[in-house]
Amino acid sequence: MILINNQTVKPETLFKEITNAEQRTILKQMAANQVEYGYQDKAHLKFELLFRSNTLRAARELNKSGVKFTTFSYAFPNRKLWDRLSNGGFLIKPGVSPSVAILDIIKNGSLYAFECSTGIAIVLYIATLYSIGSDRFNVLFDRLYLMDWQFDEDLQIFQKYGDDFIPGDVLHFNNPDFDPKQAHWRAENVVFFGDDQYYGHGVGIRNASTIIKFLNTKRRPNPSKSAYLMNLISRIYYQGFL
Repeated sequence: MILINNQTVKPETLFKEITNAEQRTILKQMAANQVEYGYQDKAHLKFELLFRSNTLRAARELNKSGVKFTTFSYAFPNRKLWDRLSNGGFLIKPGVSPSVAILDIIKNGSLYAFECSTGIAIVLYIATLYSIGSDRFNVLFDRLYLMDWQFDEDLQIFQKYGDDFIPGDVLHFNNPDFDPKQAHWRAENVVFFGDDQYYGHGVGIRNASTIIKFLNTKRRPNPSKSAYLMNLISRIYYQGFL
């Protein structure tokens, strides 16, 4: 359910202003959910729709970029732009433009390897760049750091439990009986595309059953619990950029 200035709005009434097909699909999903999504005005809603569609764009681009999947111990960046830290994280080099550095990951994917949580962080930073522009991005993220599920304070992420999944949300597959020798497969963080499609670094864009089957091959001997999609949603606080 969508509320603008505390008034319920049907998605069809916004179609004259929102012509992008993907954003219309996101809008319909929001309207179909029983949860209320409130906005001060149309501009705030339009910005979120833009950001969400940019998240899907960034996920598609990273998926096609040729970046490799690996653990923190073996992670590596393009060393012309990033310093690799001892924990496997990437810190932008002094004097390098953040917008150039983050886009280099999809332009020169073969020069990078990282695990799935860093992959999702990269998707969200690229989506942020697409949504707010390079000038503002470079100011906000001048010391960009990529490591696991860690974000700059200017990219605010909140989590909630529920099943009101919206394209552009980050969701989580849990693998409770993961193989301790492959602990990096204890979970898979994914971007939700809608229509049972999810992007996760290391698995690509797949449906839920395919991801679950894959994670189930990464369990300890004699497992008793299957991997599953959690009712945990991670979302950007989009209005923090307005």
